[in-house]
Amino acid sequence: MALSVANRIRVLLIDHHALVRDGLRAFLESQQGLLVVGEADNAVDALVLTGSAQPDIILLEPDARDPQSLDIIPRLLFTTSTTKIILVTGLDDPEMHSRAIRLGAMGVILKEQPADVLIKAIRKVYDGEAWVSRNLMASVLTDIGRGRTVQNVNPEAVKIATLTQREREVIALLGQGLKPDHIAARLSISEVTVRHHVASILSKLGIADRMDLLIYAYRHGLADLPH
Repeated sequence: MALSVANRIRVLLIDHHALVRDGLRAFLESQQGLLVVGEADNAVDALVLTGSAQPDIILLEPDARDPQSLDIIPRLLFTTSTTKIILVTGLDDPEMHSRAIRLGAMGVILKEQPADVLIKAIRKVYDGEAWVSRNLMASVLTDIGRGRTVQNVNPEAVKIATLTQREREVIALLGQGLKPDHIAARLSISEVTVRHHVASILSKLGIADRMDLLIYAYRHGLADLPH
């Protein structure tokens, strides 16, 4: 019996080659328990789709022409607190693989590997396990021991990444000047639920009250200043 959409592993494809994306989509959707929720061929679309589709797994192929293409990894991870990233590449480049892991990727798959390895990697990473070779993990641990840790992380971005989509919607509406009862009507939820969301937001962001929340939201782009 087919799994419901809610029980499938949601996968987002990021690759600048349309043919590769088409082939991956067809293959993944032929596998039980997987659902491709979107495709992107550039950083802007990738970030937007990650925020809207909330994938469980991102399959990312770095652009071999752009040495900075891995820099999108922490930005993707800031967008959602639950997504995990697997690098899919045709380049057997240990330094690049190590950098991807240090930036936050949880797996590396070479395109020369069998297709079933990719499926195993997706399921393992989804379950919270890393999918990297022993040599690569040893290299990463050595780098960390030498002080080459994950690139500097903006602590506010980390806090913001913990917000749910609904909490972001509540913040945006507060920024428009709406009261809790009006927000409840707009989102078709109860006013009590709105107040629970606000309390959760204040706790996650380490903010004392709604006035400070509005200032924070305007400063960090979570809400637009009213005209």
